[in-house]
Amino acid sequence: MCCLRQLFLVSLGVTAWALHESDVGMVDWNTKLIGVPHDSPHTAPVFHGDYVLAATNNNVLAALNATDGSIVWRSIYDAEDPIMAFSHHDNSVSSLSGPGGSTLRTYDLETGHLILEKQLHNPVDGRLHEPQNLGISLLRSTNLSLNSTAYFALTNGDSVTHLDETGDTLWTWNSPDQGSLVLYSHLIADPSTVYLVGLAKSFASYTLHVTTLSATTGELIASVNIPANIKDERSKFVAVSSQTGPTTTTCVNWLEDGALKAAILTPDLKGQVMALPGVRYDRISDFGLSTNGQFLAIKEGGAAHVMHFDAQAYSLRPIWEFGDAAPSQVQSDSHFVGSLGRDGQPRVARVYWSNAHNKAIHQTLAINLSEGKASASGFAFPFQTLDHGVVRHVAFDGSSTGETHENTRMLLTTTTGSIQLWQHDKMRWVREEALASIQVAEFVELPEKKVVMSHAIVDEEGYFERLQRQLSDAKNLPQYLANFARRFATGSYATVTTSAASSSDEDTLTRDAFGFRQIIVAATPYGKLFGIDSSNGRVLWSRVLGLGWAAKVGGTIFPTKMFVTRTVSDPEGPQIVLVTQRRADNSLVDTVLFHVNALTGDDVREEHQSIPRDVLQGLDAVMGPLVDVFMLPNENRTIVMLDEYLQARLYPDTPSAQAEFESFVPSIHLALRTDVPGQRQILGHQLTLNLELSQFYVAYPTWSLSLPPKEEIRAIIPNTRGPVASIGKVLGNRMTLYKYLNPHLTLVLTSFPPSSTCGIYVLDVIKGSIIYHASVPAAGGVCDVQATLTENWLVYHYFDDEFSGTGQSKGYRVISVEFYEGDGPDDKTKSSELSSYSNKTLHISAYEQSFIMPYGITAISPTLTKFGVSTKDIIVANRKNSIQSIPRRLLNPRRPKHKPTSEEQEEMLVQYDAVLPDDARLVLSHNYEVANVRRIVTSPSLLESTSLVFVYGLDLFFTRIAPSGTFDVLSENFNKVQLVLTVAGLGIAIMVTKPMVRRKWLRERWYQ
Repeated sequence: MCCLRQLFLVSLGVTAWALHESDVGMVDWNTKLIGVPHDSPHTAPVFHGDYVLAATNNNVLAALNATDGSIVWRSIYDAEDPIMAFSHHDNSVSSLSGPGGSTLRTYDLETGHLILEKQLHNPVDGRLHEPQNLGISLLRSTNLSLNSTAYFALTNGDSVTHLDETGDTLWTWNSPDQGSLVLYSHLIADPSTVYLVGLAKSFASYTLHVTTLSATTGELIASVNIPANIKDERSKFVAVSSQTGPTTTTCVNWLEDGALKAAILTPDLKGQVMALPGVRYDRISDFGLSTNGQFLAIKEGGAAHVMHFDAQAYSLRPIWEFGDAAPSQVQSDSHFVGSLGRDGQPRVARVYWSNAHNKAIHQTLAINLSEGKASASGFAFPFQTLDHGVVRHVAFDGSSTGETHENTRMLLTTTTGSIQLWQHDKMRWVREEALASIQVAEFVELPEKKVVMSHAIVDEEGYFERLQRQLSDAKNLPQYLANFARRFATGSYATVTTSAASSSDEDTLTRDAFGFRQIIVAATPYGKLFGIDSSNGRVLWSRVLGLGWAAKVGGTIFPTKMFVTRTVSDPEGPQIVLVTQRRADNSLVDTVLFHVNALTGDDVREEHQSIPRDVLQGLDAVMGPLVDVFMLPNENRTIVMLDEYLQARLYPDTPSAQAEFESFVPSIHLALRTDVPGQRQILGHQLTLNLELSQFYVAYPTWSLSLPPKEEIRAIIPNTRGPVASIGKVLGNRMTLYKYLNPHLTLVLTSFPPSSTCGIYVLDVIKGSIIYHASVPAAGGVCDVQATLTENWLVYHYFDDEFSGTGQSKGYRVISVEFYEGDGPDDKTKSSELSSYSNKTLHISAYEQSFIMPYGITAISPTLTKFGVSTKDIIVANRKNSIQSIPRRLLNPRRPKHKPTSEEQEEMLVQYDAVLPDDARLVLSHNYEVANVRRIVTSPSLLESTSLVFVYGLDLFFTRIAPSGTFDVLSENFNKVQLVLTVAGLGIAIMVTKPMVRRKWLRERWYQ
């Protein structure tokens, strides 16, 4: 019986919208991403055959096809399990993740299937270092005699674990001081000995500490301090190894007062320290060839030496000098990366930007160790720094080099988050991985297709010129008439299931018939702004956000909010304003605005656009951080910014905007939080002008809501505003429940660690009244409440890990709350027009019901339509990496717990069932994987029945949904031909019968 009930409930939901297999890829699209790669030595991108392996800032380990840039496979790690290191070996990839490198995993290189997973220590026991992957290393070794591989893992900076290829632990060694004095960071192994190299604390500086272990048993062989005077723990030392036959020799190199020193390690650690005389170096680094005996040493003057450790001669010497490597006005700093060629000889790539050539330069150093020779050659390639920023990391495929550079491959990671593969001087593919970290995004409508007048001056035309122009304009008339006749006869009009992408060759930026095609403007924390075509997910334009004066010292641009200030109905065309916080490296924080044409990405504030376009420079609106920002619903769509002193700054700051702002001041009410630890408050504010204090309007507190001590404010979420088509709900007995439509409601989410609870508050921001309050459990002490408030409907989701009563169990809960005016039906207080200072604002009734959700969710949003007539459904992103629609009918808190009466059936109410159905027909993303969703953005189309949905997180997803069905569009199965024939037949019948009727009528008149 329960199954039948759930089947009935699902049928109610899917009658409105069901995605057919033929619609996949037509009404939706999905973009899978991996995120921007790390650039630390343990996790930076590397080539492995025709694969590119990378660990990213989105905590993803992935393999890309080096030929076309497609994702071969990816593994998404949990947020509490960050990737610390990875290594590749033959046909597998291994990683260490979690605090201190607690978990080892191995994947098949071609398929990404998990081969091995082993916990090396409890994540709770993981030690936190800076950087976080300090003290973590992973080695794979091969035993040729046994034809097997093994793992050596350094974790927590003080533990070494040796495992066989099946994951069984062969031995474990722990440092006696447990990392209190010595922090190991380098792990080197040969068939007989394991070398651990790290820093040991001394009185005034750091010294090197080396420990050797038996590779077979893990027994301690020796442990000594090497005399060194290293100033701080972040100073780099490089451990290199070189193999001569079956023997591997290890050498540790470091700088001491500018002098390069080295110590050759033996199992008993009885070697001597040697120094390279006559040369002073500024820094040394590993550029990928440490296992082959090479590293990089930068001289104080800027020249770069490629150093080589000769295991046979036990010597250390420079084998090549890049004399012009120092950054200057002519060139940027250089990126050095090493790799092995097809012949096993080392190759060194140097990449830098040349201002003289306005191009990037690639140099390849080919080293022949057997002959003791080296040669360098290079080429320039057209890297577009204005479109992609600055090169941040370079990965080099040494096996692609030959006598010429035609096949030389390199992978660039830029500061704007793009990944580019270059083969010689041609870019083979690019991935905009910054889109995996979108911070704000908005829909912008496109204009209608218009006929552009080819002749600007019509009045000055002569007779023949005008005739020629009119004939030229009429050349498409026959084609138009033929298309119209075909559409009229066959009914082949645009439908809601056809693709909204432009089918014309010109592909102009115009909307489709139903307004499904729009531009999605998205901003990322990597300083780049994108314009995305909502019909297919293609990037139409992108702009690099300039740092302004902070470009001299460095900094980052962090987007906070985006506003659509002009639409297609405005003569200026669609425009957006992006509000950002600029954090300079000198710790100064400013508020910067970017005013952009949404169709082209051009700067609205520039009268003449430069070609090629320069970076997009913003307006320094506020010299300091922002407290709040919002847009007024006036003609100018003025943006109001509250600075750290609660002064109201306007954009645009024009006399008309100022006048309109002053007219809105009495109706502006704000809810702001205080940041005093342990004494959190929510303060209501209004604006006033006191010229004795400031030339700007200043917010002053009008009320306060004091929270319990140690209750922290997590988020303040404004009410989702939109058109309201109905102010009430008519019941089956013809009475009416009037919606509580207070426009000043705000949702506040809090956390209370002492009692492990989360708070949900609905406040009236004018006088601070609490309309609704609930306290729910914080599972594991973490508040992960997702909530949305629209019109009179509140929906929130949490995980309940407590047994609250008999028959109750742990699980995900969805709470649906509806607010109505008065004490019951027909009790109308006109809440939308009522003054908030009236006592009737608290005269409300709330209907609340709890439901069980099969899965947790990461984002929630209601649908939005043009006039608000369609039913509002809830769109959620669940932890199954799919997007699901929950019909409002299922979340109706008034669903009866008994068999519905005739009156309740007339309201379309169904019997309450605690478990929301898990049905594939409610899944909007069908078989797409949409991972780690952070936000769901909805927007109306020109059809009242249809809402557009854009989802972003690690992946991007777009679709459209009709909650109440496509009631405003004829069905695709509608027989247009039959209708035309019927109308035509009726017309002919009227023409035939009309004379007959007229004669009969006349005859009747004669004989009356």
